[in-house]
Amino acid sequence: MSWDWQVFCKNTLDGEVIASCFGSGGDITYLQWMLSAWGWTLSVALLALVLALGVGSLMGILRTTPSRALVAVGNTWTELFRNIPLLVQLFLWYHVLPSLFTSLRVVPPFMLVVFALGFFTSARIAEQVKAGIQSLPKGQRYAGLAMGFTLPQTYRYVLLPMAFRIVIPPLTSESMNIIKNSSVAFAVSIAELTMFSIQAGEETSRNVEIYLAVTGLYFISAFAINRIALVIENRVRVPGMVGGK
Repeated sequence: MSWDWQVFCKNTLDGEVIASCFGSGGDITYLQWMLSAWGWTLSVALLALVLALGVGSLMGILRTTPSRALVAVGNTWTELFRNIPLLVQLFLWYHVLPSLFTSLRVVPPFMLVVFALGFFTSARIAEQVKAGIQSLPKGQRYAGLAMGFTLPQTYRYVLLPMAFRIVIPPLTSESMNIIKNSSVAFAVSIAELTMFSIQAGEETSRNVEIYLAVTGLYFISAFAINRIALVIENRVRVPGMVGGK
């Protein structure tokens, strides 16, 4: 089998090879198309991660409060979003909810994917934040309250700084997963890496080269997040805790 890596330097319109691999004007090479798709993948994943961290942390906190009502809200959210497949949730956001709520019809499909992926991941992060808070000695909560802190202040200044340090490793895994899960965006015609690989493979018949390149970009993206998270973990790890110094 002979490989043809020049496929990435070909013009997407006429298939002619462009020497620099970067077209100008209306000329776009498959390399440019792939890099654009990579940008869409990273945009979807990073925005969804920010949403997931915010909502997931809130729901995880609610599930550890003394209030049964707040616990019920957190549990309902978590069970709802983690027990429905991600692809089904995406189709609900894209096809069903805009017909029920007309305000969603003006929301770009890109953001609907962000909502679907972010809320799906938030349920998993809620579990991790809950576990991190519950792993702390109960005396820390009581000590914060005894010092005159309100319950929200106890969470903010005593519990959460420790809990988030503990759950950095599982949060790293979720951050890597969200890069991979962003591939579902192709199902609603978002021009990310998976859609690029399908369309470019069909147009060029060079599936091996296309899929290997796309696989490499997914790996680079996930590996970069892993390295960044490792640096953060080493900087903020708690002395005396597991893995601490």
